[in-house]
Amino acid sequence: MTTKDLHTHSTYCDGKNTPEEMVRAAVDKGLDTIGVCAHSYSYYDTSYCIKKEAIPRFLAEMRYLRAAYADRIHVLCGVEQDYYSDELTDDFDYVIGSVHYLRCGGDYVPVDETPGILSKAADKYFGGDIYALCEKYFSTVADVVNKTGCDIIGHFDLISKFTERTDLIDLTHPRYIAAWKAAADELLKTGVPFEINMGAISRGYRTSPYPGAEIIDYIKAHGGRLVLSSDAHSADAVAYQFDKYETFA
Repeated sequence: MTTKDLHTHSTYCDGKNTPEEMVRAAVDKGLDTIGVCAHSYSYYDTSYCIKKEAIPRFLAEMRYLRAAYADRIHVLCGVEQDYYSDELTDDFDYVIGSVHYLRCGGDYVPVDETPGILSKAADKYFGGDIYALCEKYFSTVADVVNKTGCDIIGHFDLISKFTERTDLIDLTHPRYIAAWKAAADELLKTGVPFEINMGAISRGYRTSPYPGAEIIDYIKAHGGRLVLSSDAHSADAVAYQFDKYETFA
């Protein structure tokens, strides 16, 4: 049974509950370890990440919670480091490396905000070729361990977030498959585990986790490691559907 959830968020970034509420939820669900993460400060989009001046306060609060709940649960303080964030991560217990944006020209294009943003970016920067955009995404993901020094690879195929609702990207397209396989092959060399991320399920965007089943099978077949993560942005989503996907990790 998985008793750790290392990918949760609080009100210090875009979560709905305080760090202590996330810790209490983890205790109530019988976990032995909970990690509360901040989205790394990202100057190119401050709408969802931790405020730079709030980082010391977040670290101090997490130290307090670790001590206060030491007899009930192990509390860790993490950071989800975006690929393009240059903030130092030394003060955190661990790092999740994620690609939320593509740098195209002078713009930072979010890959998980709306299908329309992706479609417009494909038109503007890739001559309408959505698979060229996907190739750029996965080539960036392939470098996420090198760039962020992460301990966990976050939502490997985040760009597929909207594929159950739109036909913008065909996950069976040969170029899409070739792109994710090339990225997976590079990351498998690092030995860093990939997360099986439940965030899009708990928030109603998908009915299956990141990465998709075919990618999970590929990672396992090539000796890669997988860990369950909720990517919870609210206390009720801590350890979301871990029992259902236990055998995937």
